[in-house]
Amino acid sequence: MSRSPTPSSEDVQASAPPIEGIQAPFALSASASQPAPVLDEDAREIRARFKRIRILIIGRANAGKTTVLQKVCGTKDQPEVFDARGNKVLDLFAVDRGLHDINSTTVFKNNPGFIFHDSRGFESGGAQELQDVKAFISARSGSSEMEDQIHAIWYCIPLDDDRPFIRAEIDFFSECGTGSVPVIVLFTKFDAMDDKAFTELTKSGVSIADARVQAPSHAVGMFERELRDILYGMKYPPKTHVLLRDMNNPRASCKEVVDSTANAIDNTALKLSFISTQRSNLALCMETAVKGLR
Repeated sequence: MSRSPTPSSEDVQASAPPIEGIQAPFALSASASQPAPVLDEDAREIRARFKRIRILIIGRANAGKTTVLQKVCGTKDQPEVFDARGNKVLDLFAVDRGLHDINSTTVFKNNPGFIFHDSRGFESGGAQELQDVKAFISARSGSSEMEDQIHAIWYCIPLDDDRPFIRAEIDFFSECGTGSVPVIVLFTKFDAMDDKAFTELTKSGVSIADARVQAPSHAVGMFERELRDILYGMKYPPKTHVLLRDMNNPRASCKEVVDSTANAIDNTALKLSFISTQRSNLALCMETAVKGLR
C-alpha cells in the first residue's frame, strides 16, 4: 500500500476541533461516581500526554454507526462535525447521507476526548473510496504523535441485509492491511439474525414458545456457520468482532465494543491509556495490570 505524505503537526491540529477541558472518552455507568483508579507514575505520564482516543468508523449509511457512537459516548445528542480546517459543519443532513470527508472529525459534546472519523460513501464499493481509506490510514499511521494516529478501526456491517458482505467489505478485508491498527467488526442489527433463527426453528418443528427462547443462541450458531469463516478467511481479517442487537433499546450499551477494542490493542502504553480513562471499568484495568506482571 502506497503511503501518503505524513500530515504535519499543524495540519493534524487543524483537523481537530478546538476542544478544551478534555474528558474521559468513554461513557460512565451509574457507578461512575466511584473515584478513578490510582495510576502509577508511568501511567500518569501517559495520561498527561495522551488525552484523545481516535477511532475510524467504516460502514454503509444504514449500518447504525451513529447509534453505536451515541451508545459508546453515553448520549442521545447528535454529534458535532468539524472539517479538516476545524470549521464546524452545519449541514448535518449531508453528514447523515455520508457526504462528509474522512478527514473531518466527529465529536460529542459530552465526551470530547473521543475523536471519530467516518468514511465517506464507502458503501458504494468504488475503487476511489477504498484508496481514500488506505491513504487516510497510512497518513495517520505515519504521524509521530500518538494522539494523532488512528488507534482502532470499527467496521460496521448490518445484518438486516440479504448480503452482509457486499463489494466494499470484500475489497477492504482483501486489500487493506492496517498494520498495527486493530480492526474490530461490529455486526449491527443482529436482531435480524434472531428473526431468521426463529423462522428456521419453527420450520424445523420447534414450538413458537420454545423458538422464541432458543432464537438468540441459534442466531449465534447461524452466524458462526454462515458468516464467520468467510470474514476470517480473507487476506486481512479483523482482530475480533462484536455482535450487537437491540441497539434501539434505551438500556442497551456498547460495553462489549469498548472491552473488545481494549483487548485488541497490542501496544501496552496505548492499552493502558485507553482503559485508564474508564472510571467504571476497574475490572478491565486490574485484568490488564495483572497480565502485564506475568
